[in-house]
Amino acid sequence: MEYYEFLAAKTQHKQSYGFEPRTMPSELFPFQQALVEWAVRQGRAAIFADCGLGKTAMQLAWAENVVQQTNKPVLIFAPLAVGAQTAREGEKFGINVVHRRHGRDPGDQIVVTNYERLDKFNRHDFAGIVCDESSILKNYAGKRRDEITRFMRDVPYRLLCTATAAPNDYVELGTSSEALGIMERKHMLAHFFTHDGGNTSSWRLKGHVRQKLFWQWMASWARAVRRPSDIGFNDDGFNLPPLHVNEHVIHSQNISDGLLFELPAVGLNDQREQLRNTLNERCEHAAALANAHNDPVVVWCHLNKEADTLARLIDGAVNVQGSDSEERKEQAFIDFANGNIRALVSKPSIAGFGLNWQHCNHMTYFISHSFEQYYQCIRRSWRFGQQRPVTVDVIATDSLVGVLDNLRRKEQQAETMFQSIVESMNTERLHQPVRVYNQAEEVPAWLSMSK
Repeated sequence: MEYYEFLAAKTQHKQSYGFEPRTMPSELFPFQQALVEWAVRQGRAAIFADCGLGKTAMQLAWAENVVQQTNKPVLIFAPLAVGAQTAREGEKFGINVVHRRHGRDPGDQIVVTNYERLDKFNRHDFAGIVCDESSILKNYAGKRRDEITRFMRDVPYRLLCTATAAPNDYVELGTSSEALGIMERKHMLAHFFTHDGGNTSSWRLKGHVRQKLFWQWMASWARAVRRPSDIGFNDDGFNLPPLHVNEHVIHSQNISDGLLFELPAVGLNDQREQLRNTLNERCEHAAALANAHNDPVVVWCHLNKEADTLARLIDGAVNVQGSDSEERKEQAFIDFANGNIRALVSKPSIAGFGLNWQHCNHMTYFISHSFEQYYQCIRRSWRFGQQRPVTVDVIATDSLVGVLDNLRRKEQQAETMFQSIVESMNTERLHQPVRVYNQAEEVPAWLSMSK
């Protein structure tokens, strides 16, 4: 027996949660059918598929299988305003999906709601849970993450779907594993990772043996897909159009006293100050870009005052903000998707996840440190199904070039990481039988030492 096989046998229990698929929409593409079939057989699984690959259709097909198998309903959690879109998607496939805000009604089979409404539902009513845009779980210390994980704990069938499972750090994959009941995050870290020196928050994968085990373990409960060919299917119809990212550096007119030119901002406090000092210049530049054409446009910002100023300067703009009712937000997003609103102003935290806006091919983005928000915002429009080149105007200031550099670094890191996940997981998938692992056991220190 090889050493890594011996170690795997000691550290993980095999257990199957799934069943043979009972139904499959013929409208799904072959690669989507394959992923649904795999996820149903797993019972508890994660599909890390890029934007536009049809995660909504796949999770609805998975949910319909659970309903038919158990004769109990399935609850889908989605970002705010995505629920109505999910219900409309169900109609395309003849799957009965209802959008609820205040709890399940008798007779409901597949229910979709937003994460903020979790307390309105009883987990014991459901046989299955789907987390759409499940990257919300990556914030390990977050209150919402803890609530979702507790809610899912007693539900037998679970599915996570997101395009950004771990945008900056492999360690973030542990929160997904824990939500599925596969392995707790702390056990994942103990088995597969080591931290560097005294910085216990900086983790890296252990040596070759443990890395091989890590990818085998991940391949037992997750699939990562950037394009159909990643799992052996044809990419026809799933080719992205060109993406043009234009960087605009705005020169500050409010130079600090005693300086000939503004110095780069150091630290978050300095950066916030510079954002306030350059608010008018940045908004005026973004508005000029948005007003230069008559096509649909999304303008992403981060501050309330930015949003108010942009809505005033951009012709026909509608500002969707946090204080709006859920009904108003949903209606505004529907109106934008239907072409009734040309210019939409909002924050990534409100509209940056899950919405399909292939009708729009132009957006403006005020920089921040969050690569995930940047990636998700761009992917509202630059996604499979988009027929035109997409232009993204990224606006920074001369004192915030460090933030722009940081965003580029995270973008390259995220691309390398996801590609590594795809290649490693699919290599293990081809050479290993599918296995699902339950909670890990503690391993003696002498046995858990990496080579």
